[in-house]
Amino acid sequence: MTEKEIEITTPDGKADSVLYFEDGRRQPGVIFLTDIGGVRDSQRQMARRLAEAGYAVLMPSAFYRTGKPPMFAFPFKMGDERFMKRVGELSGPLTPDAVERDAGAYVDFLVKQGSVGKGKMGVVGYCFSGAFALRMAAVRPDSIAAAASFHGGRLFTGSPDSPHLVLHRVKARLYFAHAVEDRSMPADAIQKLNDALEAWGGEYESEVYEGAHHGWTVPDNPTYNHPQAERAFTKLTELFAKALR
Repeated sequence: MTEKEIEITTPDGKADSVLYFEDGRRQPGVIFLTDIGGVRDSQRQMARRLAEAGYAVLMPSAFYRTGKPPMFAFPFKMGDERFMKRVGELSGPLTPDAVERDAGAYVDFLVKQGSVGKGKMGVVGYCFSGAFALRMAAVRPDSIAAAASFHGGRLFTGSPDSPHLVLHRVKARLYFAHAVEDRSMPADAIQKLNDALEAWGGEYESEVYEGAHHGWTVPDNPTYNHPQAERAFTKLTELFAKALR
């Protein structure tokens, strides 16, 4: 498995990225969107594992408008004033329009790679980037055939730019894996999202992982839950196997 450090030119700048691929083979392309911590060892581990399952995986730094990895020079501590300030700095530039511009750049990059097959692509997001995965599926519906969100936050809100409002543009098969007691996606928001998905009428699955708290899939997160993380990986690879093969 080759791990290649690259830069992707977007309408807004250059995104530091990592591409995982197997030399001499064309495999389905997948965009791997990190959690708020950005590109680091745990995310590289997760992206590499997905590539080893048979995919050419692009992991861009969503925060290239703010700076280069590492994005945090201090330990994560939810609720800590310094942590929350940094979260605001990183997430502020990532407006819905910015995410959609990035989606086009990432898809166009993958299409040109000799390691990427000519078929449809997938996208997966974690934490706040779960919503980005949905938006990317909406902006490139003819390219992205599968999108997954794990412990995604604010997928359904009352704001006019709520992520669920892009569903009418989506053609992909969707998968949503929710955490328990997640303040960024409480039970009533999950139910409203499920109602919106049912009204949408496409292929989807939405479920709450028992005993799994926000961030449970990420090895360096204090809430990491190994059995449920393994289940999440199985569900992800099953989704891509059905939609991208």
